[in-house]
Amino acid sequence: MSRNDEVASLFEEFADLLEAQDVAYKPNSYRRAAENISEYPQPIEEVAAEGAEALEEIDGVGDAISSKILEYFETGEIEELEKARAALPVDMAGLTRVEGVGPKTVGTLYEELGVETLDDLESAAREGKIQEVKGFGKKTEENILENIPFARESRERSLLGDARPVADDLLEYLRGRDSVVEADVAGSIRRWRETVGDIDVLVAAEEPEPVVAAFTDWGGVTGVIESGTKKAAIRSDGERVDLRVVVPDEYGAALQYFTGSKEHNVTLRNRAIARDLKMNEYGVFDVSEVDDPDAGQRVGERVAGKTEEEMYEVLDLAWMPPELREDTGEVDAAARGELPDLVTTDGVRGDLHTHTDWSDGRATLEEMLAGATERGYDYHAVTDHATGPGMVGGVGLSDEELEEQASVVADVADGFEIEVFHGVEANIDADGGLSVGEGLLDELDVVVASPHAALDQGREEATARLVEAVEHPAVDILGHPTGRLLNRRKGMELDYERIAEAAASAGTALEVNANPHRLDLSGAGVRAAVDAGAPVVVNTDAHSVGEFDYVRYGVHTARRGWAEASDVLNTWGVDEVRAFLDD
Repeated sequence: MSRNDEVASLFEEFADLLEAQDVAYKPNSYRRAAENISEYPQPIEEVAAEGAEALEEIDGVGDAISSKILEYFETGEIEELEKARAALPVDMAGLTRVEGVGPKTVGTLYEELGVETLDDLESAAREGKIQEVKGFGKKTEENILENIPFARESRERSLLGDARPVADDLLEYLRGRDSVVEADVAGSIRRWRETVGDIDVLVAAEEPEPVVAAFTDWGGVTGVIESGTKKAAIRSDGERVDLRVVVPDEYGAALQYFTGSKEHNVTLRNRAIARDLKMNEYGVFDVSEVDDPDAGQRVGERVAGKTEEEMYEVLDLAWMPPELREDTGEVDAAARGELPDLVTTDGVRGDLHTHTDWSDGRATLEEMLAGATERGYDYHAVTDHATGPGMVGGVGLSDEELEEQASVVADVADGFEIEVFHGVEANIDADGGLSVGEGLLDELDVVVASPHAALDQGREEATARLVEAVEHPAVDILGHPTGRLLNRRKGMELDYERIAEAAASAGTALEVNANPHRLDLSGAGVRAAVDAGAPVVVNTDAHSVGEFDYVRYGVHTARRGWAEASDVLNTWGVDEVRAFLDD
């Protein structure tokens, strides 16, 4: 397991601390370096072992940053970062989770009020001290106070995109141990929820002690929390990982039970009880001849438990994909033999929302097309940002620049076999209008319309705004509809059913933005789209070639919404997609 994210997080923290102290230029340089280190295909520790010259091959890593990386691997710390922490001893990560509180706000509130933690921030807001600070006001103080609970809650859960790579690396390691018969994740991470608490890992083994020893000796361990004979817990890359070892004969029962959800399991247990069966983490037991079924966990004749499939089969049910196990009708559907044939990552044939360095992307047009071709995609859409609300730093393209880009895209596309669509990500203003001229919209192959500003609108106003955009004749895709950033901002509350009905009628696709910071639409939004007959599209919103890998998070989110391949636009063939975009 590489240490790229570990090193990247140091430079992200460094950037925040320097920005909070009004240091110019360096914060942006450190953030750029952090992004590129995180995405670099080679483990940063291996690059560092080759010396400064090798490190400086990473885009954005120059002499100053490479020396800091070498210092970190040699000494375990970066002296300049430690000085910045001492100068501003605040919980930067926790404080900046509060929507509207950035590094500069943190610096100001520390200097003026001594705010170091979320508790300090909440106390200052409740006592009315923040509104007395120059540049702040009562409304700002009220917003901070209102957003603190969300910040606290989000801090307790990790993004799926942060936790899943840790879990994948650990599973690969464990499955290679001779003592391990089977291994998988359980809990919310197996159900692919957008955020998770702990990473739960379940292992089947005849002898648990060697498994626990291997688990705590894994190279990704940054700390051992506890270690017993059948259970253990570690820290890895900021994530808590809990291990449970069971005997192979009870593995299926344990995997089903610990995957959950709780509500799904309650419905299954009630179904078991109605059949004189007892269902738990050890198996399914026939208790029809037992006087006291509650006398123990393993009373009665055991009739299932070695595999998950037989746990469901004994209840006259088909096995259910973990993404569906939320007690939203999946048990009844399984009983009727009507479970959906869910979309798979292998079924995705292209990406219809990506960016290049023409706007805020970190790769050239040629690099993005080469990356899409290498993935085996049939088609690819270039949809750089247009100017408009929410586009800070001048990253959006004007109509004239989009017209210029269209010519360039056409020329570059001739060098690739992949079908290339040229489009735009237009901004939806507060009233549902778009930030691109009507004439140009008609000329583009694909128009993604997304909200980036005015995200504090109420449910009715926000819904009406998006319906207006969905019904625009030039709009093909409604991008990341709520505008949320997981663990950072809630995004808009929407009437998904109303938007889905409008999209179905207008022939507009609703996006599942696969970036793990968004996953927007959520599973609930996808379910509304599927029920209404509105097409869904899983896009990565990739700003670099490496972000094409986000597609799996989007697909599993679509699966949580019961989406089949036929529901998902970018599983269709190129002729079908072109016809949809032209319609």
